[in-house]
Amino acid sequence: MSTATNDDFEVPVLSDHPTPDERAEYVILRLEQFIRDGRTLDEGMSFKKWQAMAKTEIAIAIAEAENSQDHDEINSRRVLFIAAAAMITIGFWGTAVSLHDVGRLAAGIVCFVAGLTLILVAGGWRYRKWDNRRKSKERRRRLARIENLNKRIKRLENDLEKEEETLEEMLRKRRLLTGG
Repeated sequence: MSTATNDDFEVPVLSDHPTPDERAEYVILRLEQFIRDGRTLDEGMSFKKWQAMAKTEIAIAIAEAENSQDHDEINSRRVLFIAAAAMITIGFWGTAVSLHDVGRLAAGIVCFVAGLTLILVAGGWRYRKWDNRRKSKERRRRLARIENLNKRIKRLENDLEKEEETLEEMLRKRRLLTGG
C-alpha cells in the first residue's frame, strides 16, 4: 500500500492485490482521514457523520474483497472433470464405432451431447462470474445512492433547523413588538 501526501496527512492508496491486513490498514487510514478532514478548529467531527462514513468505507472494502475472491480453482476443477467425462465418452463410443458394434449415427449423437455438455458447463461458469461482477457493481451503485440520499436528508434537516430558528426569532420579535 502506498500513500499520497495531502498537507500534513498521507492519503492511503490501495495496491492491486491487497492482503487482508493491507485492507484493514487502508480502512483505518481512511477513517483517520475522515476525522481529520471533517473536523473544524473549535470542534471535532460529529459521531453520526463519522459512523456513516465508516460504514460506507467498510462496506466498500468488503465488497472489493468479495470481488477479488478467486473461485476459479473450484470452477476449473469442475470444467476439467466435465472435459474428462466428455473425452471418456467420446473415446468409448469411438472405440465402439471402430469395432462396428454401434451405428455411426448413435456415436455421433453421443459425441455431440458430450461436447455440448462441456460447452454448457464452461459457459455457465463464465455466466456466473459475469453475474457476480454485475451484482457487485449494482451493490456499489445502491450504496452510493443511499449515501447521497443520506447527505441530502442531512442537508434538508440542517435547512429546516435554520428555518425553525429564523421563524422562532421572528415570533419572539413579534411578541416583543405586540407586548405579548
